[in-house]
Amino acid sequence: MLFQNSSYYLLLAHCVIFLLTAYTASFFVIPIVAVLQERRLWKPPLVKLSLWGCTKVYLFNLFWFALSQLGSLILLPFFLIGANVEQLATVWVERYTGFFLLYLFVGPVRIRCGENLPPQQQNQQPAAFVYIANHSSQIDGGVVYFICRRFKWIIKQSIVYLPGIGLLGIIAGHIFIDRKKGNNKESVKKMYVEAAKALGNGKSIFIFPQGTRAMVGRLPFKDGAFNIAIESQVPIVPISIQIPKMAWNNAYPFNLLWNRNIEPVILTIHKAIPVTKDSNKEALKEECFNVIYSEVPNIGISKKSE
Repeated sequence: MLFQNSSYYLLLAHCVIFLLTAYTASFFVIPIVAVLQERRLWKPPLVKLSLWGCTKVYLFNLFWFALSQLGSLILLPFFLIGANVEQLATVWVERYTGFFLLYLFVGPVRIRCGENLPPQQQNQQPAAFVYIANHSSQIDGGVVYFICRRFKWIIKQSIVYLPGIGLLGIIAGHIFIDRKKGNNKESVKKMYVEAAKALGNGKSIFIFPQGTRAMVGRLPFKDGAFNIAIESQVPIVPISIQIPKMAWNNAYPFNLLWNRNIEPVILTIHKAIPVTKDSNKEALKEECFNVIYSEVPNIGISKKSE
């Protein structure tokens, strides 16, 4: 009996060690997949990612996973006992991780028309907004935190399985959507309910209405963000993200030694667009599409918003 119990615990210990080893290995393996994904985006007429550029993308993701994991482990005990740690997760972990990654691997960030950002309200119920932006690169996920506003992401379900980021997303209370066929209808319904609840509680939403990334061309906007805004009657704040063509391939951060004039990532904040129950969704999509891309260079073939 003792031998059997010892074998059981030994087997259990081996399983735990295997799972921990596999999880740790994912921190180093999954960034390789991220490099391949990003590399496909930088296609002609853009310059393809160099070995140095691919290295920066790899390290960008590795640090993102690691810092998110560290923040998650610190907040997890409080989350498990029911404490509200959403603000700590979104502001102190996600936001400052975004700042760190951009300044370490990409370069400076410039905010244009920052006066169009909704004011941060103190000691009262905050007003909720739907923030939307064009989505070109992995850089976008970090740079949007420079608006310094709290929000919940609406992001694809597969993010949950990324090391560090997935756990942090759950702790932060972000809204996940399963885009797989068969599960999509129920997941979308749940997403709308959770988004309406968040907006009703004064918590803003951030979504990339393209649904996927594209450095070349202009992808049409999907309906989700606009359905949410119309249903909850909250304004939409369009944001243009302009990424330098040499964002990954340049010598940053080493070129700071001889060149202080580094081309920045530019965030242009546009005026909030009022939304009511009677707003025309297609007209709203077209307006947001035109406003956002008015500040983004057209690289490649343009696709008209649908």
